[in-house]
Formats: sequence, C-alpha cells, structure tokens
Amino acid sequence: MSLTDKAIDEIRELIRSGALPPGSKLPPEQDLAAQLGLSRNLAREAVKALAVARVLEVRRGDGTYVTSLAPSLLLEGLGGAVELLQGDSVALRDLMEVRRLLEPVATALAATRISSVQLAEVERHLDAMREARDDVEQLNAHDVAFHRAVVSATGNETLHALLEGISGRTLRARIWRGLVDDRVAGRTLAEHEAIFNALSARDAALSQAAALLHVSNTEQWLREHLRSGEALSARTTAGT
Repeated sequence: MSLTDKAIDEIRELIRSGALPPGSKLPPEQDLAAQLGLSRNLAREAVKALAVARVLEVRRGDGTYVTSLAPSLLLEGLGGAVELLQGDSVALRDLMEVRRLLEPVATALAATRISSVQLAEVERHLDAMREARDDVEQLNAHDVAFHRAVVSATGNETLHALLEGISGRTLRARIWRGLVDDRVAGRTLAEHEAIFNALSARDAALSQAAALLHVSNTEQWLREHLRSGEALSARTTAGT
C-alpha cells in the first residue's frame, strides 16, 4: 500500500468513525496533515483522490467538506466505468447477467411499495412506448425511463444507483437490437405491459416473474447473436 493510499484510509476512518460526519468541514490542510501525522503533500493528494470519488467536495475559497455520502453520489462513477466496457462482448454479457440477478427482485420489491402516483408514472412511460413503437430511439428511451420509475418505487437508493449504472450501459444494445430485429417492438411492449399489470395488482411474485422473463429474453437474444459473431462492436453502437 502506497503512502497516499494510507493517507486516504486515514481520512476515510475519520468519516467512518463519525469524527467527520456528512456535511462537515475538514480542518485546514496543515491542521489535517498534523492531526493524521502526514505531510501536507500526502494530505493534499488524499483529499484530491477522495474528491474524485465524491466522498469529499472541495469548495474554492471555502474549504473541503464531506459530501452527503448518498449512494447515488458515491456510485455515480459506476455508469462511467461501465461505459468503458463498450465494445467488449464478454463484459456486455456479464452486465446482462447482473441485470438479470437484480432487476426482477427490484421489480418484486417495487410491487410491495409502489404508490398510486408512482404507478401512474410507470404507466405514462408505457403509454409513451406504445406511441413510439416505430421510433427505435424513443421507444428505448421510454423503456429505460419505465424501468427507472419501477426501481425508484422500491425506495432503495443503493439499488436504484446500481441498476442505473448498468441499464445506462445496455441502452445502446437495446437500440441496436431494435434496428436489426423489426419484431422487437411488439415483444418489448407485451413484456412491459405484463410487468405493469403485475405491479398494478401489487403481486410481487408475478412482478418478479414478468421482469425475469423480459430480462432473460433480452439476454438470450444477446447470447445467440454473440455466438453467431454478431457482437456489438464499438463501431456498430456508435452509429445508433
């Protein structure tokens, strides 16, 4: 472990212990370095690294603060990291497996917690999907919004942040799928209607099954095309 890593761990421990709670201001650099027994240079580098990780926020002319440490903030970099996997067919397949593990369970949880207002939001995106069935990009945009609204209804911010990062990566794959398969719109609508109907009934088991079928069908289609050599290359997805 490098000296910078040790400095980062020292500051993290102050946050974990509650000595520096969310929203609190760090001591001036010189005082922080002395408190931790570090050089000012090491303290500065540690603060920079934690600012990139969204653990700390450097405010010019004011000082450095601990962020809210909300899951959506700390996991914000997930989507960007996942985007770097673009063009890697094995990574894309792995991401679809992760989505299959998380999204159906999230949908089941949403069925037990979704409010009438939240259900109306899900229905709004479903209606928009019906209207956009001949517009692949719009169809997929509302597809993403549909699932975002469902996961948001769980009230679980960590789960929402994780799936947001993964689903953002698979958006281009779904658009590409629509361009090469003119039957996908009908199937996609039918699968989303089944999810919505299950949510409307507040049936957790049925909601999970409907979401699992939807994700599994997409994953199966992807696997078949990867085996046949029709992988989603960066060049292909860049044009969608």
